[in-house]
Amino acid sequence: MTQQQPKRSVAVEFEQVVKAFGPVQVLHGVSFAIEPGRVYGLLGENGAGKSTLMKILAGYESITGGVVRVNGEPQRFGSSRDAEALGIVLIHQEFNLAEDLSVAQNIFLGHEKRKGWLLDDAAMEREAAAALAQVGLQVDPRTKVRRLIVAEKQLVEIAKAVSRHARLLIMDEPTATLTPGETERLFKLIAQLRADGVTVVYISHKLDEVERITDEVVVMRDGRFVTRAPTAELTRHQMANLMVGRELADLYPPRDVVVADAAPAMQVRNFSVPGWAEDASFEVRPGEILGFAGLVGAGRTELFEGLMGLRPASGSVEIQGRAVQLRNPRDAAKHGFTYLSEDRKGKGLHVHLGLRQNLTLMALERYATPWLHPEAERSALAAAVKDYGIRTGDLDARASSLSGGNQQKLALAKVLQPQPKVVVLDEPTRGVDVGAKRDIYFLIQKLAREGLAVIVVSSELMELIGLCHRVAVMRAGRLVTTLQADQLTEEELIAHATGTATSHA
Repeated sequence: MTQQQPKRSVAVEFEQVVKAFGPVQVLHGVSFAIEPGRVYGLLGENGAGKSTLMKILAGYESITGGVVRVNGEPQRFGSSRDAEALGIVLIHQEFNLAEDLSVAQNIFLGHEKRKGWLLDDAAMEREAAAALAQVGLQVDPRTKVRRLIVAEKQLVEIAKAVSRHARLLIMDEPTATLTPGETERLFKLIAQLRADGVTVVYISHKLDEVERITDEVVVMRDGRFVTRAPTAELTRHQMANLMVGRELADLYPPRDVVVADAAPAMQVRNFSVPGWAEDASFEVRPGEILGFAGLVGAGRTELFEGLMGLRPASGSVEIQGRAVQLRNPRDAAKHGFTYLSEDRKGKGLHVHLGLRQNLTLMALERYATPWLHPEAERSALAAAVKDYGIRTGDLDARASSLSGGNQQKLALAKVLQPQPKVVVLDEPTRGVDVGAKRDIYFLIQKLAREGLAVIVVSSELMELIGLCHRVAVMRAGRLVTTLQADQLTEEELIAHATGTATSHA
């Protein structure tokens, strides 16, 4: 760990920092300071400029104007290695790992240890194991990264940063994929780093976490600094209002009544995905929002990938009373069943393609019979931008140009293009800000009101409690219980997810 520094001296100071990408200015004269040995929550909606500012500090982006001072000295980093030389390390929101290298090789990539002319694999594996133990990940350092699940990759990213002995550690949405237990271990690690004089900048849309672990919050909006204040002086509601620049009404829409005796839109019986899910049975009605809870590794995502034909599976499926065989996503879409992946950039969107190409990809037969009709695609995109509140200044832009929340809205619009009867949304608000979350919640309610059956897979328990009519809980590949709305509490969901519940619904 680093040597503790004087308590109130300035670690980093931003003075009138400006950043432009071509003609588009994304940071507008940002000025504030952060001090060592403290934990800062950096808040703002997607597109507020938080990540861009931190990439400048960590050497991944160059500055257009203004000054960044580190320990009083102006700095213009040429690369992330220059920043790391001063102890500044960024944990990216999107994984920055080499899939075909081992965990240990990733942790030491660019910082390899040598014994003479040769790499010292034994030393790197030994130190990697120690870093993994610090973050609570029990995995062989020789394991290839591509064999890890999403949550394990996130912990490898954190271990990699910790191994660099950071003096200023920037964490961008670090708990987005972690279980409650893994999150607790991370919070203990952050407390230890703070005690050792390390500055931590914590970027998160989970305001309960920000409230719990940070000393101060810094709020940005539209590329500008808004305020810096002690965390204890702000409620979560005040934080949210500062982020969006207006009074934010209730986060969750009112829960509509579902017709109890309506015929199920989808029935699943005795469905198994080898190695992941066993003998799962459930049904969902038109107009219903059915949640799926469980710890990481419980088999929720894999169950629905099996239902979509993306994994080998067995069992019976009925959609609108008809038995169906779903061999692949195309079959599923034809029968009125679509799925939004939790991996927005990896599986949900082709981020290097345009907005309209992404939007219409699942319904090309409508837009390409007998040949492609770009004007019809453009009209559909204009309608989606309006209906789903997608914020973009250019309909011809690439998906990569959108903020995380707007990418998620585009992905949602995409899976609804085939006009399904049942839609599965896997982690629909992962990595999006509080304003976009509210927009997505109300969009989900709108879908249910239009008669769709909506299934929401989420690791955020309050999201399931606030949104769903019922919540099915999975543990170790089995669907162990389904709770009604009036039974939904965090304690009850956690108890069933961990196997400590005393009663079952």
